[in-house]
Amino acid sequence: MPLSTFPESIMPTPHADSSAISTQDRYSRQILFPGIGISGQQALAAAHVAIIGCGATGAAAAALLARAGVGSLTLIDRDFVEPSNLQRQILFDEADALQSLPKAEAARRKIALFNSAISVHPHVADLVPANIHQLLAPAHLILDATDNFETRYLLNDYAVQQAKPWIYAAAIGAYAASMNILPKTNQTDSVPAPTSFAPTACLACIFPKPPSGPVETCDTAGILSTAVNLAASIQVTEALKFLTGQSQLMRRTLLSFDLWASEPNGSLNRSEINTSTPDPSCSVCGQNLFTHLAGEGRPHITLCGRNSVQIHEHHRPVDFAAMQNRLAPHGNVRFNDLLLRFDRPPHTISLFRDGRAIIQGTTDVTLARSLYARFIGS
Repeated sequence: MPLSTFPESIMPTPHADSSAISTQDRYSRQILFPGIGISGQQALAAAHVAIIGCGATGAAAAALLARAGVGSLTLIDRDFVEPSNLQRQILFDEADALQSLPKAEAARRKIALFNSAISVHPHVADLVPANIHQLLAPAHLILDATDNFETRYLLNDYAVQQAKPWIYAAAIGAYAASMNILPKTNQTDSVPAPTSFAPTACLACIFPKPPSGPVETCDTAGILSTAVNLAASIQVTEALKFLTGQSQLMRRTLLSFDLWASEPNGSLNRSEINTSTPDPSCSVCGQNLFTHLAGEGRPHITLCGRNSVQIHEHHRPVDFAAMQNRLAPHGNVRFNDLLLRFDRPPHTISLFRDGRAIIQGTTDVTLARSLYARFIGS
């Protein structure tokens, strides 16, 4: 069967009749928990959370929030499912990997199978300065599940500028970390009431600049699914506190664990850095200099876990059928409604509807741009 048709992947996801399962039945054990109760469950149903990245951490966080009954989820991810994802990315299966289904859409379909009562808004896109306001405006809270610091600093700029809380999370090897960022707010309706909280340090307060030099990724250091799920569980627990109006209970530290190592006394290897007070000299929350939001010096991003470069300069609609005819003489082409893949060993070009592309088989930006220009067009 030619992959260009992808009949299974483009069929709409069947939805169960969510009215057949009552809210009381679905969330009964959560409502019994004193920290949630009936009023907390109602607050969750009215909440809107955006998750940036639907890989390992994002998939776990999305599943937890959906099962908890958060009423609306915005899922943003630029990537597609691959076989190597199945070890840790809990919302995806082998069919998703074989079809190279975009992660945001694959996550939406899986969530619909276990909670069709909530609204999930998938966006197959890279979060960049040009679209961040549009994509994140509806959200009361933002969860970070990205694989690069460039996007995190962009998110931090946006959150501080818009006074919108966000929660950082990271996992690599056996390491897991999380940090709550509560910016100064004018008590607008951009966040759910009650929202009375003292602001915390922002990301730039703790890390004024992105890491320099080589940075470990899941491709170089590997990753344990247990570390991913711990990071997501801590992140989502903090989100539930915020969404139910209990921000005073939220942790005010950068918390990290090494699940593989232990202290000499046998205790878990963990650390905490105090983040309770913003740095008055911080360029972002202290001086309101939003350089990442302005797009200054934004580089191409080499993706975690893959020898590849993303090209995201060309925002124009792509006719996949016409592109297939154009590329077929030069290599193997297959596409579905969301993604076209062009294989010309040793490189593969994965092209999205908006003209964005992931060039696999190189980390050389110049070569990646050359391949894009040659086969897709400048």
